Amino acid sequence: MLIGQLGRALQDELFSRLAEQGHPHVRPRHGTVLSVLPESGARATELARLSGQHKQIVGVIVDELVELGYVRRESDPSDRRAKLVVPTEAGVDEVAKARAILAAIEQRHREELGDETYRTFKTALEHITHSQRGWQSLQR
Repeated sequence: MLIGQLGRALQDELFSRLAEQGHPHVRPRHGTVLSVLPESGARATELARLSGQHKQIVGVIVDELVELGYVRRESDPSDRRAKLVVPTEAGVDEVAKARAILAAIEQRHREELGDETYRTFKTALEHITHSQRGWQSLQR
């Protein structure tokens, strides 16, 4: 429960600050795609794999991002039948601002806790996250 509360609080701050910095229409679900989208673009299937979401969900999010002007679809030069999702200038700007905001939030928490406590916290959280992802193997 605590991790969920932390995640929601981080999202609240991130998207509030993004709105203040010129991106008022971006929502947490959009981060599913924008956070894993390389500047050179990627196919929707690759975005689904990188984000851990179903291709259909990624497709809906990409449609929304196209409508908002954050990405565009282009022919894949390696296969003209396939489409690449490529960030626009607005998309690149949003990603850069989101990363800077998240880095500032992390730095703030590091300063509040101190380097050693923060490092211990982050290591423990990474361990728990990795361990939890393998929950199904524990059922056998």
